[in-house]
Amino acid sequence: MTGSQWFSEALVAHLPGLRRYAVSLIGNTALADDLVQDCVERALRQSSQLRELPRIAGWLRRILHNLYIDEIRRRRAKGKEEDVSEFTDILELSVPASDHDAMHDLAKAMNQLSLEHREILLLVSVEGLNYREIAEELGIPQGTVMSRLARARSRLRSIMQGEGAEIVAFEPVSKGFP
Repeated sequence: MTGSQWFSEALVAHLPGLRRYAVSLIGNTALADDLVQDCVERALRQSSQLRELPRIAGWLRRILHNLYIDEIRRRRAKGKEEDVSEFTDILELSVPASDHDAMHDLAKAMNQLSLEHREILLLVSVEGLNYREIAEELGIPQGTVMSRLARARSRLRSIMQGEGAEIVAFEPVSKGFP
């Protein structure tokens, strides 16, 4: 099997996890699908940059994350604001939640977290990465990962318990990606 065949098979194998990560970041299935498609296109164009095939999951998430950040910056430069209420009940998971109301509340609470906090929680909870893997993937010190995770968990707990902590603005992406 050639290197490009290995790459293609590994790319296809990581699509469900990549889509789950995109939906968790954006909160909208259609927009997440667009983001994943853009990510796959970029990964195919830049496949020669991947040095170690076992690191493809983190490499793909990094591409996806960078595309997401680029879109947020582009929208911020335009000065356009979006209403986040349309994204409150769109979080999809691989396994249906037994308590739909609790899942809805969690989705709303996650959307109130900053991007850094939401990202750390997703990488630990959904993707199952350890602190070292997250630090390498995000290019930050392991101690920063641990402190962000602690603050993210505390903030999420405050939101879920209805405490009036200051809400961090979340800028959702509502249109297609570049």
